[in-house]
This record gives sequence, C-alpha cells and structure tokens, in this order.
Amino acid sequence: MVHVEGLGKQYRLGERLRYRMLREAIMTSLGGVLSRRRSKTEFLWALRNVSFDVRKGEVVGIIGRNGAGKSTLLKILSRITEPTEGLAEVQGRLRALLEVGTGFHQELTGRENVYLSGAVLGMKKRDITKKFDDIVSFAEMETFIDTPLKHYSSGMQVRLGFAVAAFLEPDILLVDEVLAVGDAAFQKKCLGKLGQVTEEGRTVLYVSHNLRSITELCERCIWINDGQIVEDGFPGKVVMDYLSSFQPKHVGGDITPSMHSEGAGDVYFTHASLVNEKAEVVNSVFFGDALRISLEFEVRRRVENMRLAVAIEKLGDGTLVAALHNTDAVEQSLINAEPGKYSAILESEAELMPGGYTVHLAAKPAPGYWGHGKNWDLVNRALDFYIDEFSSSGRSVLPSGAVTRPLSKWDIHRTV
Repeated sequence: MVHVEGLGKQYRLGERLRYRMLREAIMTSLGGVLSRRRSKTEFLWALRNVSFDVRKGEVVGIIGRNGAGKSTLLKILSRITEPTEGLAEVQGRLRALLEVGTGFHQELTGRENVYLSGAVLGMKKRDITKKFDDIVSFAEMETFIDTPLKHYSSGMQVRLGFAVAAFLEPDILLVDEVLAVGDAAFQKKCLGKLGQVTEEGRTVLYVSHNLRSITELCERCIWINDGQIVEDGFPGKVVMDYLSSFQPKHVGGDITPSMHSEGAGDVYFTHASLVNEKAEVVNSVFFGDALRISLEFEVRRRVENMRLAVAIEKLGDGTLVAALHNTDAVEQSLINAEPGKYSAILESEAELMPGGYTVHLAAKPAPGYWGHGKNWDLVNRALDFYIDEFSSSGRSVLPSGAVTRPLSKWDIHRTV
C-alpha cells in the first residue's frame, strides 16, 4: 500500500557559493579573509500538495509533460530524495526502476548485481538462485552475465535492471520511462511482463509517455502538471483529458520559411488551414464530422508524377493516426504541373477520437517514378487542430484509448 498526503518537494535554483581567488583577496585587503558570495537564489516547487492512496494490487499510471514532477514523486517514494513537506508512506518491499543501472554497482558483474539487488530487496540467496536463470534469459544476457556492468551499454543495463525488478517479485514496483532506452522488441517484451506482474496482484506505479500502454496496463491514472494532481481516475478518461490539454498552437494560415524542413524547392507549400463547409477557417471540428484541409502551394519548376501527402499525428505522443495522399482514391491521378500557384481541398472521413492533432505536409515523386525517396517540400506541423468530445448532435463520446472510431454496422438478434 502507498499513502501520500500533502506531499511537496522544493528545489533551490541558482544557489551557488562563489569563492574569490587568493589574488583577488590580497588585492582587496592584505591579510583579508576570503569572502563568500551567493548568487541570486530562486525556489521551484517540483511537487506541491499531492495526496493519493494506492491499494494493494492496484496498477496506477502516472502521466504528465516533461518536468511535471512525475519522476520526483517516484524518487520520494523510493527514498532517493526526501520531501520538503508532507508524508509518503510505503508498506511492503519496494523495487524502483527509475534510471539506467539504478541500484547496481558498475564495478560488479551482472551476476553479482543480480544477487546484490535481490539482497537489498530482502530476498534470500536461495530464492534469488531459483529465479536467476529466468532473469538472465529474459534479459537475454547469457553471454555477458559475468562481465562487469561498466562495460554494458545503457540498453543492456536496462534489460538486466527490468528483469531483476520483475522476477524478484517486490510487493511494490515503481517504473519510470526508463524502458524507452531499450529497443522496440524489448519494450514490447517488458510491457508483456508488466501485464503478467499486474495479473499476479502486485502494486505497480508506472510512469510513461506511452499513453497506449497506460490505458492497456493500468486500472487507474493520475495526471500531474506543474507539481500538482490535475486528475485521478479511469485511464481512458484521464488520457483523453490530458491530450485535450495540448491546445493547438498553430491553427493554420501562412506557412513560414522555418516550417519547411527539407526539399528541392521545386514545390513550396505556402498556406494550410482547417476549414468548415462554408470554407471558413476553424481550429476544431465536432467528433464524427469530416475533416477539410485547405492547401496552397507553388510549383517553381515543372514537376511530373507528383504525389501530395498529409500526415496526421496526435499531439502529445506523436502517434501517426492517418496518412492521406491525393492518389488514394481510384479517380485521382498523379500530378504533372507547370510552374504556377495551386490550391487544393482535402476532405476525409477520418473518424478521429477527441483530442489534439497536428498536420505535416509533403510533396514528392510517387513510388515507382524517378526521384522517389526525395521530397520537393516537407513541412512539419503545418497546422494543429482539435476534435471536440461532442458530436454535432450533442452526444458525448465515451472515453477510449483508441485513436479512431471507424463507422461500423452491427446485426444483433436473438437466436433462441
């Protein structure tokens, strides 16, 4: 069980003692004493007035932007740092996987670190030995298990650290975004093991920017912002509200030179905006309504076999949810264009779930044609927009970890 009440952590910024050099002291006053100068001191509350309880066997996800206070909270719970105010109580054996190599000794071998970590958790040597082969196998470290940890890569240390944390069966497991260091295959393997750990009834506090894993693994989610709890509840609802907080920063309009990331310059996007049925610029649409994106671009030199691409990503986690091309429809063809100014309207029944999204643009030769693989123009974050949680009929959308809700037809009838 974890009990947190009125928790706060304050850091001092800019405090630094500056000693004068001996030469400066002598020049100021013969035989004078070295002075101590303090630079301007500022204070930052990384956490403030945080309170919550976690029951035994509960799996809680913790989300928030970088610098929100998530890692500070886990460091206080794991006793790495002390709180400035408030109370944090933990009942049971706790294992924290917060940084690469947490709790390991760099001079010891992987084998020795497994036993050291287990001993710190209060495990008996025979119990560690019983699980040792499973730990090494999961971490895929058979070849290097007797090599000193200082020779491991960061990914290897993460693999061994996670395996120890998962297989030594602590009562409470704290996991920070450390899994992002591993490769994609191992991340998937870790998430599968986390799922198994949660099914065994252990308490898990899981910090991650992988919002999909939060909704899949956790039964509860806490959103922290600026050191305070914004929301605590059902993961789907909390994640949706969190993503909704990423208000569009660039709602469309003229595309500035700094937004063009690469390209040969033969094609040059000049304008992008989200519009409604009346061609009016908007920054949001109701859930279920069609997306209409207005584009303007210049062709500076004749191009052949051009394909326009629009990529839509979720704000906050960068999940690619749609890739749209002018050649997707059968009746659409590749573009052969003479120099001049052009406009286009893209309309899509994307059925995106509520939240914030961003649009990237590209103009490039189509696959199978000369020049494929290069971009004539590429614009990152041409515009942001928001899908409202209400449909145009006024109905609210149920919380979900999904990114789309395609139209479907159901045929349900009683058979007996």
